[in-house]
Amino acid sequence: MNWKNVLFLLRVERKSGRLIRGIKATRYRENRFIAYWPYWVALILGVVGGVIANLAVSSIYSGSTAIPNLPALTTGTLSVFVTLPTITLVFCFVFTLLQQIQAAGVKAAGQVMYWLPVTWQEQTMASILSNLLGLPIALVLGIGAGVMVFGALNGLILQAFLTCFALLATAFLASATTEILRLLQMRFVGAVYKSSGRAAIWVRLIGTLFFFVVFYTAYSYVVYGTGALTFFTTLQQIQSVAWFVPFIWLALAIGNIFGGLYLQALAYLASSALFIAALYYLAVLLNQRFGLYEPPAIRLQKSGAIYAPKTGLLGKLGFSTAEAALIRKDLRAFTRRREMISVFIVPIIMIVLPLTQSIGVSGNAASSQSNFVFSGIIFLLPATFMALLLGEVMIGEEGQAVWRIYASPISPKSLVKSKTFFLTVFSTVILLISCVIGVIFYHPTVQVAIAVFLEGFFALLAVGIVALTIGFKGPDFSQSRRARMVRQEWSLIGLVVGAIVGLFVLAPLLLSVGLSLFTGGIIGFFNLALGVGISAAISLGISIVFYRINLGIAAEFLKKAQI
Repeated sequence: MNWKNVLFLLRVERKSGRLIRGIKATRYRENRFIAYWPYWVALILGVVGGVIANLAVSSIYSGSTAIPNLPALTTGTLSVFVTLPTITLVFCFVFTLLQQIQAAGVKAAGQVMYWLPVTWQEQTMASILSNLLGLPIALVLGIGAGVMVFGALNGLILQAFLTCFALLATAFLASATTEILRLLQMRFVGAVYKSSGRAAIWVRLIGTLFFFVVFYTAYSYVVYGTGALTFFTTLQQIQSVAWFVPFIWLALAIGNIFGGLYLQALAYLASSALFIAALYYLAVLLNQRFGLYEPPAIRLQKSGAIYAPKTGLLGKLGFSTAEAALIRKDLRAFTRRREMISVFIVPIIMIVLPLTQSIGVSGNAASSQSNFVFSGIIFLLPATFMALLLGEVMIGEEGQAVWRIYASPISPKSLVKSKTFFLTVFSTVILLISCVIGVIFYHPTVQVAIAVFLEGFFALLAVGIVALTIGFKGPDFSQSRRARMVRQEWSLIGLVVGAIVGLFVLAPLLLSVGLSLFTGGIIGFFNLALGVGISAAISLGISIVFYRINLGIAAEFLKKAQI
């Protein structure tokens, strides 16, 4: 293996993934300090975190007589060190998987490597290492810096160094696993395309979302279900029981070194090295066989058949042919493009985390009044935040193919109407799912459930239309490694404005129900109806005003394309 070629491919990957702005787009200019800012920030945060952790631990152990069963400082520190590789492995795996999903729609940067004079071993190594660029390596640097500082201040330099080595190795292990999963998914999707056509789209989408549901449920249960204070102890116990899992052998190796069991540590180290090598060579073999594989994405019409557009459900609902085509295109984009899966992950987190946290706090999510805030988050926040995200990215997700909208006979009214309908329906589906989950776990009355559903719909309607205004004002059509779809400054503006609008719509019902709940009264039908009625009036007023604003912005948006 020629490591110069690997480093060359890494530089190509890093630079091709950075958005080049300016008039002279063919000249690449880079400020090294700015280019590597996530790593500098991670190192600084790690050093500061190590110092703060040392101060906190020193203050705790200075009054150790007041805390019963407090382990020795060295014992407690080494227990935390042993769990850090496993934590790093899990988060690096999630981060690398998310980066693979976000980069799935950008093919030019990946395909250029196949015609270069490099071997598959070099290409695979560069691909695995490139997966670590960004958040994964920043996470390793931040945790490693904190470990080294804390270890140096407490006389555990050697143990801290071994822990950092294990962090790097586990990050590489996670990236190699992500590379294998990417290749297997590519081959699997192609096979399903051939046998079942459109079913492959839903298999891929549901499979990816299922992984994140399982991950965040397990993570939330460990953190909140068992208590944050016992997190490291619980994780260490899990590692001891699951010693046969190869992914935690590095953590077990340093744990045995810390415990003086050098023979067992050597066995775990050797097994880990063989496992990492096996994963790498498996990735090479899969790249050789499926690296150039592209699943078919077209469907041929039968010979002799004459194409005739059908009215369809959207046509029966009053949408024109152009509007129906835009709605179907957006539906396909959000279900078929893998980089759009990250939009679905946010409502999953907003449902899973509050639910598991409320169970950990009260022990019974269905009967405790202290879960009023948690249940409100699950009922109202996921759908409203989904409407905010969709509104901001509905225009920018067109990418460089936005010229098709410019070239099509689409009026500003049709453009706004189709985008508004799609984000409203999509967010309403999320609202239905979150409400069903909330009803199952919190058992509200029928009146409360209906009121919350209506309130959630009014909130997502107003927030979605306002967010669409942000999407028209600040779209980002560039197609870099990580598609933004909306410029960062406008995204922040949309977040603030969306929060204000959402709170403004929800305020009448929240005040009515909150006062009744915390004063010990009964939430009556009149209180619910009054709050929902006022919220409906506010939502409809905001929606009408911003819908007309969107018509004017859309007209200007389409005019500029003709200049």
